[in-house]
Amino acid sequence: MSKTAPQPLSGISELAARFNYFVLDQFGVLHDGAAPYPGAVEALSRLKTAGKKSMLLSNSGKRSAPNEARLVRLGFEAGSWDHFLSSGEVAWRMLAEELSDTVNARCLLIARDGDRSAIDGLPLIVTESGAEADIVLLSGSEGDRYDLDHYRGMLEPAAARGVRCICTNPDKVMLTADGPRFGAGRIAQLYAELGGAVEWIGKPFPRIYEAALELLGNPAPDRIVCVGDSIEHDIAGGRAAGLNTALVATGILETSTATERERLFAEHGATPDFLLPAFAW
Repeated sequence: MSKTAPQPLSGISELAARFNYFVLDQFGVLHDGAAPYPGAVEALSRLKTAGKKSMLLSNSGKRSAPNEARLVRLGFEAGSWDHFLSSGEVAWRMLAEELSDTVNARCLLIARDGDRSAIDGLPLIVTESGAEADIVLLSGSEGDRYDLDHYRGMLEPAAARGVRCICTNPDKVMLTADGPRFGAGRIAQLYAELGGAVEWIGKPFPRIYEAALELLGNPAPDRIVCVGDSIEHDIAGGRAAGLNTALVATGILETSTATERERLFAEHGATPDFLLPAFAW
């Protein structure tokens, strides 16, 4: 895995000739949140047909099942991937084990569109007040509806009390119909700025990669390639896990220049091995 300039490739077929296992981001790689990118549905299905194993690894605060259902609604072929693992799923399993002896802890849940799937089945009661919360769970952002001061008012009382905060969506930028807006990761940064401690679950942090590799059967790292659109999350996370990485020029980097990408490589200490115009065959 070279730390020099990434090798440009024309499509996923060139990666399929080199690797057996694909760890794929979804938002910004397969789709933009509203529709698949051109060629993405076909490319994912062709990887399956070619006998490759695909793991969709997502910084979504929702559990894996609702994410998979959404992909099918967007037009992806059910079964064209082997595994789906979200940061929300990893966190849910962790909390289910940790809270097995807990009864009705109060959770300040910050999610999107009122979604509560991140805590369904857990012994948690949702509270709207950071002053009453026993735990803060950041699973999504409504940065296209509210500014950071909205979240500051919710979080300040919890941070002042040293309440445990778990961020299950480390993305600092999210794609919306109105363009890029701040994600749950930025809200978690705010919590830290207010003096609170944050536990991060998702890319680029190790726990999600450990869970992903275990689901894949812990294959040799040189047989795996991670494909993503975020240098900070997908590329830095993949490299830290000892895996090959490929960056697509869609998603949050769609309007970036080569110079801007190189600056981000240096900023995050993470240069991808390969560069692709898009996730297309």
